[in-house]
Amino acid sequence: MFKPEYLDMSKIVHSAKVVRLFDAVEEQGGIIRFVGGAVRDTLAGLSGFDLDLATNLSPDELTEACQNNGLKTISIGLKQATVGVLIDEEVLEVASLRRSVKDESGHYQIEFTDDWEADAARRDLTINAVYADLKGNVFDYYNGIDDLEAGIVRFIGNPEERIEEDNLRIMRFFRFYARFGKTDMDKNALAACVKLKDTLRNVAIERVRDELFKLLIAPKAAPTMKILFDNDILSFFLPKSTHLDALQRLAKLISDAQYEGNFLRRLFVLYQPSAAKAENLANTLRFTKKQKETFVSWAKIDLHPENIMSAQSRQNFIYRYGKQFCIDKVLIGAAIYGYENINVTKLLKEIEDTIVPIFPVRGRDIVNAGITGDRKIGKILDKLERQWIDSDFKMTRDELLKMIAD
Repeated sequence: MFKPEYLDMSKIVHSAKVVRLFDAVEEQGGIIRFVGGAVRDTLAGLSGFDLDLATNLSPDELTEACQNNGLKTISIGLKQATVGVLIDEEVLEVASLRRSVKDESGHYQIEFTDDWEADAARRDLTINAVYADLKGNVFDYYNGIDDLEAGIVRFIGNPEERIEEDNLRIMRFFRFYARFGKTDMDKNALAACVKLKDTLRNVAIERVRDELFKLLIAPKAAPTMKILFDNDILSFFLPKSTHLDALQRLAKLISDAQYEGNFLRRLFVLYQPSAAKAENLANTLRFTKKQKETFVSWAKIDLHPENIMSAQSRQNFIYRYGKQFCIDKVLIGAAIYGYENINVTKLLKEIEDTIVPIFPVRGRDIVNAGITGDRKIGKILDKLERQWIDSDFKMTRDELLKMIAD
């Protein structure tokens, strides 16, 4: 399906260097088009997407074309025939057209092609196989636009073949359904995912985890996770959860308060773990050190909205743990327990507007009082800070310094 000047390209192209890239490829006798997320999300009225492109030039030809036009390139995926082009300090991935071919052993191999439809055929979902050129002309080989408008998420061709080419596509199917699905889940796609679910064990856990995290912040995360749990698709690394209603409540709270979705918060609400279980989940999913610390702290530190209803108690908690921690805990608590009598949105705004006091004494003040030794200085600072907090932050700097002398 060809749709002339169908897209407003000003929503995709924000740099003159991108135009230079298109000119460079055309001067080399090639064609280059946007593909995947940039086209799909623009069609869906979304923003904030990455730019992925495809060209009928080989990686060497593309690199030469860029060099001839003063564009820097980075070799980022020779095996996948992908070249990175540096545009305004960001790397745009440009992949040469490819097609999937099954070898004698039954494994799928990728080889170059100059056939755009063949390149589309080896992509996973119809909604991800739509291309657009710089003029806004759209090339849709598998009715991806119609599927996107109808909220239908399905594989291109035979679902089992698509999954066998890349087992991670099981998770991608569920992730995109949670993001764009408006109808019942495609039966053929679901059946293929269930049949081949054990092949997910062949995929690096980090890749599965990243798809899971993207799924959790999608609009239909809760019903999609239910389908995953009902069919034991994640059972090889995640237990089932019975807290899908809490996940749904959190999604609504986030929408009402106009916050960004946070996959850690949603995972926590989904499992409501103890500190030990939170640590196990963090290890299983290979969180970063910072992610693990945050996740476990939510389980360790008890904070209910009613504990910070007054300005005084709110200031105390925020000083101890930070605004973001308090916001996260209020959202988590409201999602888990409901809190029908508390205006959560108002409380969140009050947390944001709270002025965090600054402890007025520093280590050099202790030194100036004639005290030396890091341990001694640290102990005195801790003692003074506790006194200051207990006074509801009212003790002055002079009053605190007088306590050193005493």
